[in-house]
Amino acid sequence: MQVRIWGCRGSIAAPGPETIRYGGNTSCVEVRGDHGEVIVLDAGTGARPLGESLMGDADPTRRVDLLLTHLHVDHLEGLGMFAPIWSPEMELHIWGPPSPIASLDERIATYFSPPLFPVHLTEVPARVSFHDAPREPWTIGSIEVSAQPILHPGATVGYRLESDGRTLAYVTDHEPALGTDLDAAGTSWISGYALAHRADLLIHDCQYTVEEYAAHVGWGHPSVAHVAAFARRAEVDRLMMFHHHPDHDDDQLDAMRGEVLSGWPVEPDRCIVAAEGAEIDV
Repeated sequence: MQVRIWGCRGSIAAPGPETIRYGGNTSCVEVRGDHGEVIVLDAGTGARPLGESLMGDADPTRRVDLLLTHLHVDHLEGLGMFAPIWSPEMELHIWGPPSPIASLDERIATYFSPPLFPVHLTEVPARVSFHDAPREPWTIGSIEVSAQPILHPGATVGYRLESDGRTLAYVTDHEPALGTDLDAAGTSWISGYALAHRADLLIHDCQYTVEEYAAHVGWGHPSVAHVAAFARRAEVDRLMMFHHHPDHDDDQLDAMRGEVLSGWPVEPDRCIVAAEGAEIDV
């Protein structure tokens, strides 16, 4: 699998000179399978340039699978400017967490309709299908996908993608230490553990410093210490710090990487700060 980062900021886009190295677009990750499958993880503002790239291909794909972790705006706001949704030739499959309150399309339509957006979701030209992320693994081309609920306010899932013996775990917007001592808990009691266990690459929320977290317990995001403990317990090969706080500039993200490595003492190149435009083979 080939992974490209199109947006790695959390909560709200934060463009500007202070975020130029790691980027200001909100969550969006492109995954290309070995057979040409196109999977998109979340549709933050990074979905706009990704959509332009997909439609600009010499032989553009006709099917895209969009896997939404949840429906907070920073993970959905790029959908209206995602070029494939405006193409009648495009088949768009949108997967997301099930909810007992409303169907996935009804919840997305809350955002994708006036007065928040000028066009109703039912009016887009693309052939769009909506799917609750199933409890059992399913396949998209050559990639097996698993989804499990994770700790975050509202219905939220993380994803595990496996292909040809390699594993990518995408576990953003996740507070695994809420009410749990990650160093003492049994692994079956750690939120997201099964998704991340021994992943070749774990993309994980890393929103707060230890000091910031103390004032944000229950907001659905971890501290750098929690991320280090989670990566250690899950025995991942590489960790990509993701969902950067909008107030954190590039230099602070570098410092936070040092804090993660102090709690997860591995070779430094196994801990990466997500940056727009970064490409990684998994």
